[in-house]
This record gives sequence, structure tokens and C-alpha cells, in this order.
Amino acid sequence: MPVNKKPVTSPEEFNADAFSQAAIALHVSSSGEYAGQSPHAHRKGQLILSLRGAVSCKVEDALWLVPPGHAVWVPGEVPHSCRVTKNADTYFLFIEPGAAVMPEICCTLAITPLVRELVLYLAEQGQVYSPDSKTARLAAVLLEHIPDVPVKALHLPVSDHPKIRKMAEALFNEPDDRRTLKQWAAHLAISERSLARRIKEATGMSFGRWRQQLHLMIALSHLAEGQSVQRVAGMLGYDSVSAFITMFRKALGKSPTQYFSSLN
Repeated sequence: MPVNKKPVTSPEEFNADAFSQAAIALHVSSSGEYAGQSPHAHRKGQLILSLRGAVSCKVEDALWLVPPGHAVWVPGEVPHSCRVTKNADTYFLFIEPGAAVMPEICCTLAITPLVRELVLYLAEQGQVYSPDSKTARLAAVLLEHIPDVPVKALHLPVSDHPKIRKMAEALFNEPDDRRTLKQWAAHLAISERSLARRIKEATGMSFGRWRQQLHLMIALSHLAEGQSVQRVAGMLGYDSVSAFITMFRKALGKSPTQYFSSLN
């Protein structure tokens, strides 16, 4: 069986399910934006760790964001697709079902320094290793510690309802669109009350809270690419940089500069 030690430019070059080891890791390095393949699934669960840049991962009912220093967990057999920002440095950890006590649903994890270093070490080893090897023992330590990392609310609930999906796609394409709920209802030919109810039922959030979360996801992705706070604030349609920073601080407890400094 082939052993892959070199960084690759996309995870499609690698079939994790061909390996029986409890945990194997892969380093994916790319200078350009990587759009990912259409929705697919693996037998193994997948942990996607971002060291630089950002990764977004789409599942059926949500969009998950992986800013630097974080990872998204995708359980085995869950269809998903990923997008990686330019100049990202990403690691994929594939975990055999039952090898670790992992969440049964997708979630974003704040990776501890120990878990990060163990993932990086495992990615440098050959994927084929014997159960009594040093690599196997370190993989066991990694699988023991991963369930202890904190979960972060860095995702955007979405809906398959055609009207809500249409609105979400429009706001992703033009995040500075400041139409009110009433204006969106008129545009989508639905009553304001019905639209508000459908958004709440589908996402668990009010329209205003949901749009703020969408802005946060977009902001984190572009800030992780190295774009300035001023440019991101303008992209999202904020009247001032201070208004954007206030939103960011309320959501994550820190200003953008403080947040990204804390990830280093």
C-alpha cells in the first residue's frame, strides 16, 4: 500500500478509507483557493485542522467555518464538501469509527497545542504503521485527548427551504445587502410573519441574529486570508469600522486583532 509523506494540494488525491489504522493524518498545502469536490462521505470520521487561512465545510443543514487554530469534525458517512482559502495550511485527521469518543454531529473545535502537535507529527509519518509501533502509541494519545477539546459555535445553520436558500445565497454573494426582513419578504413573495417563522424554525435564530452570524462567518474567512479589518467591514456594508468591531467583539468576546493574535 502506498505511503504518502509529502504535502498534497487536495484531499481527493488520498483515500483514507483504504487504511485500517485507527488514525492517519494528511497535510494539504495549496497556494490557491481550493473549492473541493461535490458532497461526498468517508467511512472514517474527518477532523479538518487549519493552521493558516480558513476552511469552510458544508453539510446538509449548516455551513461550518474553521479559522486558524480550530478544526471542524465531520463524523463518518456524513456527506460534506469543503472550501479552503488562498495560501491555507491545512491538516486532515481521519479517525476510524469507534477509535475515539467523538461527537455524533458536526462541530467546530478549538484545538489545544498538544493535539495540534500530535496531528502534525502523525502527518509526517507513513500512514501504514504496526499496532505496537511508536506511531501507534502516539496516535492513541492523540485519540485520547481529542474528545477533551472545547467546542465553538462557529457555524451557520441553513435551510433547504427554497426561499430561505435563495436569500442565503444572495447574502453570501452580496453580504453588504442591508434589506430588512420586510423587504426580503416582499422580494420572496411571502409574508413577513411567515418568513420570520420559517427562518426561526430552520435555524433557531431570528433574521437579525442569523444575518449577523453569516457576517461573522464571512468576516472570519476573509480576515484569516489577511484582509484588513477596514476592507472586511466595508465588504459587509458596515457604516463604520467601529460598528463592525463592536459586532465582532459581542460575538467572540474580542476585537478582530485580539482574536487572531490569540490564535498564534
